[in-house]
Amino acid sequence: MSLDHPIFARWPAQYPDRIQLFSAPTPNGVKVGIMLEETGLAYEPHRIDIMANESHDPAFLALNPNGKIPAIYDPAGPSGQPLALFESGAILIYLADKSGSFLPADPNQRYETIQWVMWQMGGVGPMFGQLGFFHKFAGRDYEDKRPRDRYAAESARLLGVLDERLTTREWVMGIDYSIADISLLGWVRNLIGFYDAAEIVGFERFGHLKRWLDAGLSRPAVQRGLEVTAA
Repeated sequence: MSLDHPIFARWPAQYPDRIQLFSAPTPNGVKVGIMLEETGLAYEPHRIDIMANESHDPAFLALNPNGKIPAIYDPAGPSGQPLALFESGAILIYLADKSGSFLPADPNQRYETIQWVMWQMGGVGPMFGQLGFFHKFAGRDYEDKRPRDRYAAESARLLGVLDERLTTREWVMGIDYSIADISLLGWVRNLIGFYDAAEIVGFERFGHLKRWLDAGLSRPAVQRGLEVTAA
């Protein structure tokens, strides 16, 4: 079996019958590695070196014209036809449907779960990412601290929303772990770890959130998924 897509001229597939993952160990990137490990779907990972601008290589842009990781290529997509897919939230939903796991079948529960994935995509990711820039990276040298403080306050507010959600729930959707949790774990982990922003957002206030994070990070599939493209 050979795969007919420009991406494979640059990143050849050793196992062309498997889902092909193109990613990096970022909070968005690890979502799909975690999901693939949780579902047990057969896949082959390819590390995209975003620091070397590989996500803007013409071969990668043929897969994702937006030039961002992660992206997948499933040679056995819907109706048996290949599917190229980008945007981590869309990929999580697709893999949940393909595997029949981590997304409730009940329509009300399904859309509520997707709602929390969209909340992560539209709020948590952008806000935490901006805080990381202004707190740890180039933005920390700006004399004007108002941008940092704005993103710190909004990140703290979002953490409070999630902490409140988890007050009476083991996972975001209750007793069942789902793609809502998978979408969020890497971002919360990154905020207090790599971004070193626990103090500035007052993370210790959020006991329910801390319990949820510890439980999520202790899952073997999560631990494996975090390392998928780390090497």
